Amino acid sequence: MKSEYDVVVIGAGPAGSVAAKTAAQKGLDVLLIEKRQEIGDPVRCAEGVSKAWLKKHIDLDERWICADVKGSRIYSPDGTMIEMAEEISGGEVGYVLERKIFDRALAFESAKAGAEVMVKTRATGLIIKNGFVQGVKISHLGEKHDIHAKLVIGADGVESKVGRWAGIDTSLKPSDIETCAQYLMSGTGIDQEYCYFYLGNEIAPAGYIWIFPKGGDLANVGIGILGSKSGSKHAIDYLNEFVDEKYPDAKILEIDVGGVPVSGSVEKTITNGLMLVGDAARHSDPITGGGIINAMEAGKYAGEVAYNAISKGDVSTKTLKEYEDKWRSTVGYEIDNSLIVKDTFIKFTDKELNSLAHSLKGVDFNSMSLIDLLYALFRANKKLLWDLRSLFKNVVKYEIDFEH
Repeated sequence: MKSEYDVVVIGAGPAGSVAAKTAAQKGLDVLLIEKRQEIGDPVRCAEGVSKAWLKKHIDLDERWICADVKGSRIYSPDGTMIEMAEEISGGEVGYVLERKIFDRALAFESAKAGAEVMVKTRATGLIIKNGFVQGVKISHLGEKHDIHAKLVIGADGVESKVGRWAGIDTSLKPSDIETCAQYLMSGTGIDQEYCYFYLGNEIAPAGYIWIFPKGGDLANVGIGILGSKSGSKHAIDYLNEFVDEKYPDAKILEIDVGGVPVSGSVEKTITNGLMLVGDAARHSDPITGGGIINAMEAGKYAGEVAYNAISKGDVSTKTLKEYEDKWRSTVGYEIDNSLIVKDTFIKFTDKELNSLAHSLKGVDFNSMSLIDLLYALFRANKKLLWDLRSLFKNVVKYEIDFEH
């Protein structure tokens, strides 16, 4: 470990590792630090990811692919099931990963590109001089160090302190975060080619229960509910009720708990000498809470902009705005649309959710685009889906723009 680098990346999740790899590939001197002693542990997601988007960032390796999923099965409160093909099931349906191995593979990719990787290294503060972030204070194996850098990238997750240290408001209200609990289970007997989603205010208020296959006889069985709905009854209590009813004989092999931001785009993810990526920048999907692909996309943009800014000798907010513009026009576009859907659907009663499911029975989802799905929903539920009109307009405009 040196005392000075071009870039220091804080957090070795998908966002941080891709940012470090991208910057290192362009010739920058990069340090990637991770506060935990093992990259990828603990797991705090269902581990599902879109195949097409994943392949943009890393070559596939069977060691970290647990299941190859061909679609999703969504259950309304009354048990009505809608089956969707993988292509329109969302960014979390495709491959189910082994995150502990996958995250390490991403960090290894950054090391191969030339980044220095250090675990059990905690950021304790930022070095700020003349209004610019100029490095980070760290604690490594009990020893304190000041690491100077031309640019710092904060990828330190939902609990991010980096943004706050730099004066960026990353606070979250209870309604902006999903509290989640997940079991790795054996003996569920699910079809390993599908992801399962269960909706209903009785079983998962303002959220959903998921089951993602993990290969063999294993599955991730989890739940996410809005923090504002978590009172005397917590997410894990709802999950236990579901598991006791559906899979009384299945065995729990692992437990993971945590929070996921579902707030939509934040006002600001840059300041002089610093960028935020991934959950630290609230890049997760407000509907599903999934964020692997968004994190990797934003990490790539951050690495590219880091190189551009340092090459110019200007890491001011004005120059780093290139990063804001890139992620907001791509990742941010999807996040903003998802927020519209989330804010509408959390108001739905179980009766209305059942009505939606019934209106879609018999619809062929094997060759349907998002706009086709919205048309089908709108035709069957004009009054119910009136609040989604802005999303409908956005998608139509986006597809017209894309075609031209």
